[in-house]
Amino acid sequence: MMPGSYTQIDSQNVSGSVPAASDPPSHVTVKFAESNLQTFPPSGAQGKISGGSKPPRDADDTFSKPASGSDEPQQGGWFRSFTIAAYRPYFDVDTSDVIERVKDSLFPFKGTFYEKTSNNPDLYGPFWICTTLIFVAASLGTFVTYMSHKLQNKEWNYDINMVTWSAALFYGYVAIVPLVLYVVLKYFSAPSSFAQLLCLYGYSLFIFIPAMCLSVIPQEIFRWVLAGVAGFMSATFVGLNLRTHIKSAGEHWFLIVAAIFLLQLSLSLVLKIYLFTVTL
Repeated sequence: MMPGSYTQIDSQNVSGSVPAASDPPSHVTVKFAESNLQTFPPSGAQGKISGGSKPPRDADDTFSKPASGSDEPQQGGWFRSFTIAAYRPYFDVDTSDVIERVKDSLFPFKGTFYEKTSNNPDLYGPFWICTTLIFVAASLGTFVTYMSHKLQNKEWNYDINMVTWSAALFYGYVAIVPLVLYVVLKYFSAPSSFAQLLCLYGYSLFIFIPAMCLSVIPQEIFRWVLAGVAGFMSATFVGLNLRTHIKSAGEHWFLIVAAIFLLQLSLSLVLKIYLFTVTL
């Protein structure tokens, strides 16, 4: 075979025919197999947010959990006390609940408040009762001193110490006294819930709101009677509600109840001297 020449094929050894080349089709149809991909977002999405979806079951949740050596605190133990979720149940009350508990505080001889709030003590009522007392004490004191200076044609200056002193007194009393009582009861093997003690002492101060409003009446004897009645009702409310529970502390229960009663009376004495003495 010479270079550049073509090889000849013996026609006798070739059978069949070669189809002629046809023109390419003008349209090509491409078909795909049915896909089993999941539709996004899933039609059966769960949760409160519309269209929210969950990760696949085999997804890696490494980033959804804190690592063992990370600084992120675990939601348990003492760390839970520093979260909002820990205090949310104590504010889960409505207006009817608060009104009902306020009514119970005005009838101290029933002694059923402690049992009623054993399962759901709240801090909403105590917080606003203390805040209202601070506002009433500061506003009434400021108003009376203002009118007194105007009637005597004297210059009047606002005293901010009334607000700070009232806040320290009411917030401090409701926080410190239940804490001390909590430790004492735990020592005498009669433990009580700290939140329940806060709830009890907070509602025990409600009686001082109307008493403080009536203290503007310029009669010293009436103010003493008013402070005494309010203090007696508040002390009776706390003492009778804790008596049944503290009886389990043994022979010391009477001394504990007497100390609680006298401490509440001393609060009314302090209020009479410093807050029930406004004059025109």
